[in-house]
Amino acid sequence: MPAFYIPHGAGPCFFMDWNPPNTWDRMAAFLRGLHETLPARPTAIVLISGHWLETSFALTGHERPQSIFDYHGFPSHTYELRYPAPGQPELAAQVARLLGEAGLAARVDGERGFDHGTFIPLKLMFPDADIPVVQLSLRRDMDSLAHLEAGRALAALRDEGVLIIGSGMSFHNMRGYGDPRYTQISEEFDDWLSAVVASPPQRRKALLQDWTQAPHARHCHPAGAEEHLIPLLVAAGAAADSPGRQVYSERIMETTISAFRFG
Repeated sequence: MPAFYIPHGAGPCFFMDWNPPNTWDRMAAFLRGLHETLPARPTAIVLISGHWLETSFALTGHERPQSIFDYHGFPSHTYELRYPAPGQPELAAQVARLLGEAGLAARVDGERGFDHGTFIPLKLMFPDADIPVVQLSLRRDMDSLAHLEAGRALAALRDEGVLIIGSGMSFHNMRGYGDPRYTQISEEFDDWLSAVVASPPQRRKALLQDWTQAPHARHCHPAGAEEHLIPLLVAAGAAADSPGRQVYSERIMETTISAFRFG
């Protein structure tokens, strides 16, 4: 399986009216078509969402995780969305063990459900909700190397047919959306990010570990709010020696948003 870093949009944006109406159409089409690019049907999905932060890495271990509606102020019907994919406690335990063997503390949370960084994009990508899903948290300290190493610890799962997905937004400064002053800023950061993803693996790791030195990095991901970028580091770590490339990009609300594939 390849590993991906995908955008998950704004709250439940794909399942409601927006102004202008076509704002999220291309992103939705990319997510809906992603399964057609895979070499086979995934045996399971491990998804890293920018909406779950813990002191140490944590994994969903419930057999039937519920939806967590961690967005606010949206139409009432968006709080009735469901994604009844099964969990896979055995895989959660395996991931925790792999992380532990890499020197990264991890635990399984038997109660945690899927936040919208998980269930919203998966409703588009795999609408039948019949592939087991385990969600992996980020670490609250946002340590770049730790998240790269966490991904590397999971790389072998790809050989078992597990699809690894980092879910976030490659630009995520809430003050910048809709502001044309951020258009060039986001483009220059995105150009850097796309070039880094396509770099040889060791250089890719070194540059991503030091991503705050990228052009306009802190304008695109303010300090203390970089949780939507860090899932990319886990996906890049899981890539191991696989090549990476940009597979989707467009301008949304005056900012450039991209997705990346490894392998």
